[in-house]
Amino acid sequence: MLSTKDMSAGSGKVKPIISVGNQVIKINKITLDQTPYDSDAYNVVLHVESKPIGGDFTGFLKDANNPNGERYQGQVGRIRFTPYPYKDTTLPSGRDIQKDTEILKGMIFLSEVLEKRDELDMVESSTIEEFVEACDKLFSGSTYINACVGGREWQNQEGYINHDLFLPRLSKDGVPLEKLDAENSRLLTYNKEEHLKELKTKSTPTVDSFEPNSFSANDTFDLS
Repeated sequence: MLSTKDMSAGSGKVKPIISVGNQVIKINKITLDQTPYDSDAYNVVLHVESKPIGGDFTGFLKDANNPNGERYQGQVGRIRFTPYPYKDTTLPSGRDIQKDTEILKGMIFLSEVLEKRDELDMVESSTIEEFVEACDKLFSGSTYINACVGGREWQNQEGYINHDLFLPRLSKDGVPLEKLDAENSRLLTYNKEEHLKELKTKSTPTVDSFEPNSFSANDTFDLS
């Protein structure tokens, strides 16, 4: 089957980064990241990798400071666990939202996808930071799962569009993560209208090629 998915116009090679859409991923790491614009708001971030691509695919270096070091065998990316950060707040309805409680609920959902709920229930932590660190150790590994990945478009200095990735919310329509062999699948099917926040205005790249002069993981993973 011929497809242009994940290809760049310049080289025709598969990009080393995961994009929006329905993907098969494994979790390499989980972090709790404070947002740069609000010290009280946090994102749970899944550092993920696709299945090995093979062929002439060239993945990102695992250690950017070692040019001769090992590379990722699949596409990688950082996916926020929710479209919006976790923060203590009160909704217009009067309902109080507690950041720590909502993060715990999210980790319960992830544990059930990975079939590790019993192990999660054994975790006891004094702070949410310690709890997420424990989840990182528990959930990171070689287990692949299905994912529906949404995103927000942003444009780098060269004029190229990148994606700030996130998981769509759980809803009556389905779930954003699911084990590979799930019966009666409820996995969300990626829908551009619902799962992609497009830029309203886009400038045209000023280089002669359709491909950037330099490709940076820092560009790809910008979460501001």
